[in-house]
Amino acid sequence: MSTAHPEALDVSWQNAWNTAQQDISRIRADIASAPPQDPRITRVGKVDAELLDTELVQLLKEPLTRALSLVNSAFKAKHDPELTLLIHLVLYKFSVWDQGASYGAKLQGLKYAPSGGSLNALGLARSTLALHSILTIFVPYFHNRLRAHALSNAWPDAPSSDRRRKAWEFLTRLESLHGLAALINFTVFLWNGRYRTLADRLLRLRLISARRHFQREVSYEFMNRQMVWHAFTEFLLFLLPLINTRALRRQLMSLTSRMTLAAILPSPLRNAVGLSDTTLSDKTTRRGKYWALPADQCAICADNASTNMNFSDPANALSSLGVVSPYTTAGSSNAADPDDPDYVPQFPIHTPYGTSCGHVYCYYCLTERMMRAADERSGVGPKGAQWECLRCAEGVAAADRLEAQAEGPEYESGVDDGDDTMSGLSFDYGSEDVDTEFTDMSGSVGSYGDSESGMSSD
Repeated sequence: MSTAHPEALDVSWQNAWNTAQQDISRIRADIASAPPQDPRITRVGKVDAELLDTELVQLLKEPLTRALSLVNSAFKAKHDPELTLLIHLVLYKFSVWDQGASYGAKLQGLKYAPSGGSLNALGLARSTLALHSILTIFVPYFHNRLRAHALSNAWPDAPSSDRRRKAWEFLTRLESLHGLAALINFTVFLWNGRYRTLADRLLRLRLISARRHFQREVSYEFMNRQMVWHAFTEFLLFLLPLINTRALRRQLMSLTSRMTLAAILPSPLRNAVGLSDTTLSDKTTRRGKYWALPADQCAICADNASTNMNFSDPANALSSLGVVSPYTTAGSSNAADPDDPDYVPQFPIHTPYGTSCGHVYCYYCLTERMMRAADERSGVGPKGAQWECLRCAEGVAAADRLEAQAEGPEYESGVDDGDDTMSGLSFDYGSEDVDTEFTDMSGSVGSYGDSESGMSSD
């Protein structure tokens, strides 16, 4: 295999380099004479700049309007267009007039291209900027004011021969023509991406890149976080109605009530501190919320009166709050004396029914509480189906019609036993020595422990 001499290789490379010098010089001249290409500007960036400017105006307008409304509540309705005009002028002065681009355009990395005429430091003509501000700020302001004045003076309802009606029709035609022109301009903008609005097209103002090498970088971090949060809230809205919060709260309270020091300690430690098993098994006397309420009054009626307060009337609310306060604690001096001949129960019992725990309530009050506890499982006992008595805090398994025996010669067989007033009869609704009889079937409310059967009355 023959090899080329090193001197011959150097000569061939030199000849190739000399031959390519002409082509390299021609390519350099073509590149130098070619006009510089404008960087590619996306249409969505220009549209986003306009939306950002609108949102900035609303963001500044809302707290200013709220602050001025504290001085005069009718300020927003009367001078809302003037306030918007002031905000537009301030933003235009410190953005487009001084820096050659609005705040939304600067966030997108854009600026207005210079045009001829008397130029400022940024290369923009002052006259062009003045006309641009008139077309984009003052013309919409006068249009809104004229339209509001026409509607307030009923120009559309005037006769057809009236000048006001003709002026309104002329204004309507101008609005239609402007909307058609804006639609055509936006369609052309989507085609070539040059002029975003009619004012920019009339004044030949284009949005160009503020940097030589511009790349649109979109961060989807906020969007991903928003989508995750939205999915989480939708899941909670679907899940929460399926959870029985009352049952969970009841189980939690039952668990915490059993977690006493004596129950947690093991048997050797209980014996060491003097706590025996018999002591733990003894039942303590439980008291309900209205254990001190007189026996001839309905505790459920008292509880309803304490919760159904009218907060629109402060005096009524305070009086309702004080209705049952004398009965929530024992030995209150404000309670009415039952031995007084003029004593009238504040919450009398109508159609008395006795519960399985030995207390008496109104029939309708009792059935409503028992049915609610059975349906919502918000009571005590097995599966929370028993209503908790307001006097002894025990579960009410059943209730029966309370029948009293007559005393004295006034009782006659013709007296209606179902009369709610029960005149001529004496009752003792105390927890002890109750002279009552419970019927077997008739008028029995029934048990709501597990069956959740309906209630019936006589």
